[in-house]
Amino acid sequence: METIFIEDKIYDKSDFTLNPLRKGEYENCTFIACDFSNSDLTDIIFSECTFVCCNLSLAKLTKTAFREIKFKECKMLGLRFENCSQFGLSFSIDDCNLTHASFYQTKLKKTTFKNSQFHEADFVECDLTGSIFDNCDFSRAIFENTIIETTDFRTSFNYSINPETNRIKKAKFSLSGILGLLYKYDIDIEK
Repeated sequence: METIFIEDKIYDKSDFTLNPLRKGEYENCTFIACDFSNSDLTDIIFSECTFVCCNLSLAKLTKTAFREIKFKECKMLGLRFENCSQFGLSFSIDDCNLTHASFYQTKLKKTTFKNSQFHEADFVECDLTGSIFDNCDFSRAIFENTIIETTDFRTSFNYSINPETNRIKKAKFSLSGILGLLYKYDIDIEK
């Protein structure tokens, strides 16, 4: 099957679970309320695309390229970003659910995440240098050997980050979130 090049196309309410997205490169395309759940997106290149209200849960991302992508109000459960093409990997995430997503060993420097859930997400050995997490929920998310230098967590919550096993130099935290850095000591801190 030959690959295609699609540019400036709007996909509205497309169900890619029934009719799979064709292999190829999609540039400056917009996907609105599309269902990609459990789809195979292997080797597909997305450049400067926007995904709004889409379901990408458990999509297969082997060598999938996300370059300058915007995800807004998307369901992205269980995505394995470590399988994506790391070349040019860049995106922003706003108001999305990334429960059980994995960013293992992924480089996401200077990435913006807003109003999103990262319940039980895996950030092990991820590089989040200079990223911003604005109002994000990290219930039971895993940070281990993660680089979060100059990363901004000031408005986020429910994180548990061990300063001894993560690189946190110049990371920003709020006073109310400081418990997330002290959890391992099992101490009581009263307000």
